[in-house]
Amino acid sequence: MALTKDHIMNSIHHSLGFSKIKSAKVLESLLETIKRRLENGEDVLISGFGKFCVRDKRERRGRNPATGEDLMLSSRRVVTFKCSQVLRNKLNGRI
Repeated sequence: MALTKDHIMNSIHHSLGFSKIKSAKVLESLLETIKRRLENGEDVLISGFGKFCVRDKRERRGRNPATGEDLMLSSRRVVTFKCSQVLRNKLNGRI
């Protein structure tokens, strides 16, 4: 099951005792801050969680899997995520 914004908002509501409206505003504010930084090409580092990085991908040759037709994929920006060592250790049961 995917973690949704609604699940996060409810978690904030229950753990911090904020109203649901205030919890939603806190979550939206956080997400907007992250989005703005990424749009500006800045990396976002959240200690103990990981780092979101903006990467520029160059134009490259691709293939349509349905037809097998060759095509050129345009250059674009993508967001990558690298988890922190702390999170990696928790995922692997080392903490």
